[in-house]
Amino acid sequence: MRYTKLGRTGVTVSRLCLGTMNFGPHTNEDDAHSIMDRAHEVGINFFDTANVYGGQPGEGVTEQIIGRWFAQGGGRRERTVIATKVFGGMGTDRWPNQRRLSALHIRRACDESLRRLQTDHIDLYQMHHIDRETPTDEILQAFEILIAQGKVLYVGSSNFAGWHISRFNEEARRRNMLGLVSEQCLYNLNARMVEMEVLPASEEYGVGIIPWSPLAGGLLGGALAKASEGRRASERVREGVEANRSKLERFEKLCAELGEQPADVALAWLLGRPQVTAPIIGPRTKEQLDGSLRSVEVELDGPTCQALDEIFPGYGPAPEAFAW
Repeated sequence: MRYTKLGRTGVTVSRLCLGTMNFGPHTNEDDAHSIMDRAHEVGINFFDTANVYGGQPGEGVTEQIIGRWFAQGGGRRERTVIATKVFGGMGTDRWPNQRRLSALHIRRACDESLRRLQTDHIDLYQMHHIDRETPTDEILQAFEILIAQGKVLYVGSSNFAGWHISRFNEEARRRNMLGLVSEQCLYNLNARMVEMEVLPASEEYGVGIIPWSPLAGGLLGGALAKASEGRRASERVREGVEANRSKLERFEKLCAELGEQPADVALAWLLGRPQVTAPIIGPRTKEQLDGSLRSVEVELDGPTCQALDEIFPGYGPAPEAFAW
């Protein structure tokens, strides 16, 4: 496994981040524990989750699965940089303060995540979405207190616009805080809008990019070849294939010429982007986890990257990208 720094911080994380959203709804607890053990075996030390994951509203099932894995000991917690998120509704009733980013909810949600994860601190606590109804200084003050209490080490964002990243980091600077160190966003060969403003803002503030859905929900994982083999795909993937068939035909042909699997090429492309810390892989099985490891070794040369840009045109930085 290869490693890098998380944004401008000194903490070292693996170039692949283990996503755990499938743990509970699609992967049972025993298999999830085996996947996490295997991740450590191959050197993956960066795990991502969220309090809303698990398929049962308000229960935090995925965090509980991870917490019981940590509780087995053997250095599991000590070797893991654990990232979780706050924003989504965690109540099963209509109580209004069980969601979003008020200081009240952030404090309660953090304590509940710590309890479920069976740990005394969260390494990276991420806002799952922007909250337009809560002042930035209230949100940062809540994080500031959690950091002072030792419950949170680093703060990150997810699904923020470029100007949100700027606003939060400027307010953090005024408060003498470290500010946001990472942004988790939709980024893959077929979804490159973040290149206009999110990536430039992140570069300015030393914010590491953690792409979610790096394979576009399976679209970039050899969807055409799998369909020709008679393998089933979700309706969403089938619709995506039809909408992007010409691109995918060119992409999978290029991958075949390279002698690499499409998923590995798609992940390797992200790993080659200078601001990307670690794409999030979300395996349902150990075999799927092992299948992602090749991507760390794939090196894409200039002509290959140019060919990928021709198939999946990206964006230049704003405002030129939309003004000229």
